[in-house]
Amino acid sequence: MPIARAAKRAAVRLGAVALAGALLAACGGSSDDASDSAGGKVTLTVDLFGSFGYKEAGLYAEYEKLHPNVTIKQTDTEDEADYWKSLQTRLAGGGGLADVQGIEVGRIASVTQQQAEKFEDLKTYGADQLKSRFAEAKWAAATGKDGQVLGLGTDVGPEAMCYRTDLLKQAGLPTDREELAKKWSTWEGYLDLGRQYKAGAPAKSAWLDSVGSLFSIMIGQERERYYDASGKLIWETNPALEAAWNTSVEAAQDGLSAELDQWSPQWNQAFAAGSFATIPCPAWMLGYIKGQAGAGGEGKWDIAALPGGAGNWGGSYLSIPRAAQHKKEAYELIEWLTAPEQQAKLFRKQGNFPSATGAIDEVADAKDPYFSNAPIGQIFGDAAKAAPVQVLGVHDQNVNQQITNALSEVERKGTSPEKAWSNAKKGVDNTIG
Repeated sequence: MPIARAAKRAAVRLGAVALAGALLAACGGSSDDASDSAGGKVTLTVDLFGSFGYKEAGLYAEYEKLHPNVTIKQTDTEDEADYWKSLQTRLAGGGGLADVQGIEVGRIASVTQQQAEKFEDLKTYGADQLKSRFAEAKWAAATGKDGQVLGLGTDVGPEAMCYRTDLLKQAGLPTDREELAKKWSTWEGYLDLGRQYKAGAPAKSAWLDSVGSLFSIMIGQERERYYDASGKLIWETNPALEAAWNTSVEAAQDGLSAELDQWSPQWNQAFAAGSFATIPCPAWMLGYIKGQAGAGGEGKWDIAALPGGAGNWGGSYLSIPRAAQHKKEAYELIEWLTAPEQQAKLFRKQGNFPSATGAIDEVADAKDPYFSNAPIGQIFGDAAKAAPVQVLGVHDQNVNQQITNALSEVERKGTSPEKAWSNAKKGVDNTIG
């Protein structure tokens, strides 16, 4: 990049604008993109993680039909931690970045507080006119220290409990979503049902997928998790985090977990294999479950309210790197994708719950045939309204990853909780300094 910038300055002085454009194209993207743009055709690259659902819901195809000059090419990485690591490498080098990059809510504070200069201020393109579309907390989280708008909100992650009705029935447990919600109104009640399930469970089937997912969903019910409102790191002394840790350890030691690493190939296969009966599920996970469990899972899954009250796990943003090739066109795409109409379509088809306030009322009556016709609009809508506005810190995701790694040691290796906690502390210290 320094060579390209120096060459650009020299070229401008000489009036060789075409040469400068070619050098910039080589630095930030492919020459194919540059030729597309010159011919009136634009190929927009979108790089995401997990399951945003745009392609599956037909939104890209709809946008391309409305904009015949635009072709959208998406790449994605299942594991957000791998995605973020790769994104950091590309941001440092300035090359290989997409026109649109997804940012997980646990990383947005890093963008606004430490990397604002690497992303476009979307106010340049009129994003400040969109503020009323979004919940206040969603908008504020992507606002930089100097008022920059560094991302547009996609979804939020109101939480519920997804479960396999066929497996619960085989184990002699109730399957009605309202009855289950009463029985597991507390996390201790949830573990009690898990012990009953274990006693009569089908072969090779556990109560839940992993204690890491249990921890993440529980800590999502808290306003302060890893940082306090002043920006101080508090995870080691936070009593709410300690309670989530202890419950997760209890589940591991009681043998209630299938001991699966989330996002691993084995975890993916387990959705169809019936390796676990319940999984704490934010709204965005519905589309992922459908994709992994496949057609054979339709009607076997259902959804009930979460133990312990409402919470939020996840949610994302769409941002545009400074090195993007097609900034204006990229902004037009993300403005359209995050509009209430598209967010409502995405929820009805994939389960990603809207962050656009106008879409929330629109989906209140939504039901999902795949999940036994569960009233997903009501379940996730009630959770979204009651969920706390969370304090976000620069290293939220890093801290969470170290804690869930430590819990995995407890459930899979039999490591003592004290030793695992010490390992988590060392991991956090090494990761964030």
